[in-house]
Amino acid sequence: MADYTTQICIVGAGPTGLAAAVQAAEDGADVLVIDKAAAVGGAANMGMGPLGIGTKYQKRDMQDITVEKAFDMIMTYTHYMVDARVVKRYFEQSAETIEWLEEKGVEFEGAFKYFPQAEPTWHIVKTDQGIGPRAASFMNKALYGRAQELGVEFLLETPAKKLIKDGDAVTGVVATTKDGKEITIEAKAVIVCTGGAGGNPEFIKKETGWDFGKNMFNFAIPGIVGDGLRMMWEAGVDKLPVRIEQAANFEGIDELPQAIPNVMLQPNLLVNMHGKRFMNEDYMQNATFLSNAVGQQKGCVGFSIVDSSIVKYYIRNGVDNVSLVRPDPDVSGFMDGIKQAQETGNEGIVVADSLEELAEKAGIDVDNLLDTVDEYNDYCDSVDEEFFKPKRYLRPITRAPFFCAKVRPGGYGTVGGVRINENCECCDSEFEPIPGLYAAGADACNFYNDSYMFLLPGNSMGWSVNSGRIAGMEAAEFVQDDDEDEEE
Repeated sequence: MADYTTQICIVGAGPTGLAAAVQAAEDGADVLVIDKAAAVGGAANMGMGPLGIGTKYQKRDMQDITVEKAFDMIMTYTHYMVDARVVKRYFEQSAETIEWLEEKGVEFEGAFKYFPQAEPTWHIVKTDQGIGPRAASFMNKALYGRAQELGVEFLLETPAKKLIKDGDAVTGVVATTKDGKEITIEAKAVIVCTGGAGGNPEFIKKETGWDFGKNMFNFAIPGIVGDGLRMMWEAGVDKLPVRIEQAANFEGIDELPQAIPNVMLQPNLLVNMHGKRFMNEDYMQNATFLSNAVGQQKGCVGFSIVDSSIVKYYIRNGVDNVSLVRPDPDVSGFMDGIKQAQETGNEGIVVADSLEELAEKAGIDVDNLLDTVDEYNDYCDSVDEEFFKPKRYLRPITRAPFFCAKVRPGGYGTVGGVRINENCECCDSEFEPIPGLYAAGADACNFYNDSYMFLLPGNSMGWSVNSGRIAGMEAAEFVQDDDEDEEE
């Protein structure tokens, strides 16, 4: 006999699970949510807001971004190696989802770009502290409150262990309470949204080939270890590639004052261990492109280099590009930050009185670096003949001391791993839906192909909330149809 009986059991109480719970409950379903953590919100407590396309905020600011334009962008970006029906349903729903969230009490600052080359699709949640990281925790709080109003039951510190099947259909979940007791939850439908496996180095190594802490420095949120993916694979869901949702990481830079990343993340001279450039540094602002490029270099490392004159230029005139993740562009404390890095032995920042010393300390080929800097300085007087960086970003490297920061491949965690259709139904290897099983969020995020779509910012949370809603509404319809069949 089951310990709990419900219509829909949701595994995971991050933004995906919360959105699924509220949507399903609003559609009339009985919902129970379980999560291994002691609090709801998951990784989105660190985020800032979801994607929306064709919203009132974009129309207000006369921003020309439509579903058709965004759809074409992502299909071209991924070379059509993604499910077009999934992408279209997500994008078409995204503007209505912003309004749906507002109905729950969520407020937004507006629609923003992540960096100058991006589209203004990032709807940043309004807080009492201005724009900045963790804004989405306010959204999570609103969704959790609405779920409680609707009578959704939450079992926290209750990790799921396996899915229960009756024939081809999924009919429940086996979980463990915080006291170690195994419990059975009987359900007509299960929605899995456990957030991927970003906190599981062994899993990442096996599934992606990346070595966490060696050549990959993704966010590793404790508890997000691939439980949902494992359970779905065991239940017969078709296995798709698991990927890192890449965004470059500057080694050790987050431990330092904001002025350091504000300078080192600019389109500065960027070289590899051979002392050679490897991209147009204008594209450093796209953290996914930067991560991909660095991942192709020896040692999976790059070096952003500036000299004292460039630092003084930024202090006097401001930085070239401002990121909303780091919304305060002030760099006046750069030298204080450098002093702190030296005092604490921060290995991500290298300081030297000559380029030769800088190369030796950082592990860069000395002769090649000197040649690269000479050539680069010549470009600063004319044009970049090597990678075509815009003239406005070309500044010579001439005056000591010199500084460099190590750039590493990084990311937000894993995405993908299971096949779903546009209804977020889990499908087997024959592309047929497994009755009663749905997946959403990072566990089912397959529409980037191999690279996160930073040109349409807000996609991580946008997909989480929208796919959660889709799974919730489809699961609610499924269980209600099942009830009607039983009555007949």
